[in-house]
Amino acid sequence: MNQTKYIFVTGGVTSSLGKGIIAASLAKLLQGRGYRTTIQKFDPYLNVDPGTLNPYEHGECYVTDDGAETDLDLGHYERFLNVPTSQANNVTTGRIYLSVIEKERRGEFLGKTVQVVPHITNEIKERMQLLGQSGDFDIVITEIGGTVGDIESLPYIESVRQLVWDLGENNAIVIHLTLIPYLAAAGELKTKPTQHSVKTLMESGIKADILVCRTEHEISAEIRNKLALFCNVKKEAVIQSIDASTIYEVPNLMLEEGLDVVALKKLDLPKKAAPDLKTWNTFLRRLKHPKHTVNIGLIGKYVEMQDCYKSILEAFIHAGAANETKVNVISIHSEFLDATDVAEKFAGLDGILVAPGFGERGIEGKIEAVRYARENKMPFFGICLGMQMATIEYSRNVLGLADANSTEMNPDTKHPVVNLMEDQKNITDKGGTMRLGAWKCEIKPDTLAHRIYGATTISERHRHRYEFNSEYLEQLQKGGLKASGVNPETGLVEIVELEDHPFYIGVQYHPEYKSTVENPHPLFVNFVAAVVKTKKK
Repeated sequence: MNQTKYIFVTGGVTSSLGKGIIAASLAKLLQGRGYRTTIQKFDPYLNVDPGTLNPYEHGECYVTDDGAETDLDLGHYERFLNVPTSQANNVTTGRIYLSVIEKERRGEFLGKTVQVVPHITNEIKERMQLLGQSGDFDIVITEIGGTVGDIESLPYIESVRQLVWDLGENNAIVIHLTLIPYLAAAGELKTKPTQHSVKTLMESGIKADILVCRTEHEISAEIRNKLALFCNVKKEAVIQSIDASTIYEVPNLMLEEGLDVVALKKLDLPKKAAPDLKTWNTFLRRLKHPKHTVNIGLIGKYVEMQDCYKSILEAFIHAGAANETKVNVISIHSEFLDATDVAEKFAGLDGILVAPGFGERGIEGKIEAVRYARENKMPFFGICLGMQMATIEYSRNVLGLADANSTEMNPDTKHPVVNLMEDQKNITDKGGTMRLGAWKCEIKPDTLAHRIYGATTISERHRHRYEFNSEYLEQLQKGGLKASGVNPETGLVEIVELEDHPFYIGVQYHPEYKSTVENPHPLFVNFVAAVVKTKKK
């Protein structure tokens, strides 16, 4: 078996330069050339996973099939590569320290003094090589979170230095992502921040093999020469990454710049055939030249920050392209929505999606949104909490159970149509204890869900504590709200829908996590199609 090759992606100057997108784009190109490629992310914070982080702090929490709560960059990896990720693809400092401290408590270090070097760094190195040792991949790309020079990134940088040394020539390379700012007053691009960043990296004993320079303006040959000389890299290894109109253009931009070719050369691997990006470019063409436009309201409580609903926004991009439709997602804050202004706020909308979330803030607004969509025959799609709101709205306004609620919002409600799962009742730890990961769902024939999926058994990813209360199932079904999907193991309702409506469906799981460029999610595709159709009428 050939040795797995490693590519490490570090960032300098400032955060949010798009290391995840560069890593995903490079992986896409290498995959397109026939290499089995995967990406992993190492995050320098002390939370054990992002599951307990506020979405405002860190954007959405992305969930994998095996139930890992991970960084939202893993969403990009899956959307680009169309390959599922797992627990092994995302590691935090918290998880590393937890593991080392547990080993120390078990006495595994034989009385040695436990230190950052070698104990923490060894743990990091082990985890960096887990996927590589599985035999499933030719190339493993590892993205190091944070910025070079941060105190918290130091153990990772030291681990990378050691690994590059351990693995030997041509088996591991470092790509450094940096910023070339444009000073409007001077009218020029400045290379000094990049020089400093590379110098900081060298002080840690790491030489960058490739520089990827984020910029708003084209980088001249003169600047490339200067960067190559002062940052100690070959000229062809100075890669320009200019702002793109969509992240999905970045693989093509990196192909033009030759990022994949330079990386393969440094890893001493054959180029093989040019990357096959046919499907990718068909998607891009449809994305850029839509035939229709629709406005879809995203009703949520974290709408001020778009990263909070990253996967949903991306799923709309995939579904929009599949329908040759530009989807304008209009964010509407559910906290400021009520019966008096819902008609006015929904005036320009063609459909609504009621988003997932936790806690009681803004839920009455969500219920109002569902009522409006149901009564006015506006295409409606509810995800997780959105599906629960649909159940509560129907119970209150159609079945006349005025007090109907979720015990999450009102523990004393007379009609808990949404209730805490039995196995959740005695849990005190919040992290990693929800219903997480892929679960099966049986779909009833002759339903909207069945038409959408074209299957009777599906698997979707979950992240929630509260469930549809089965004690109200018969009453709701008789009243017209159909339960079209049920979990075979627990008997819990996963999908609700209404007949005699252009499109009305609520799902307990998170379909957005599984939508990729090459496999747009059928729920989103069908929802957008229904919105286009209803708008035409």
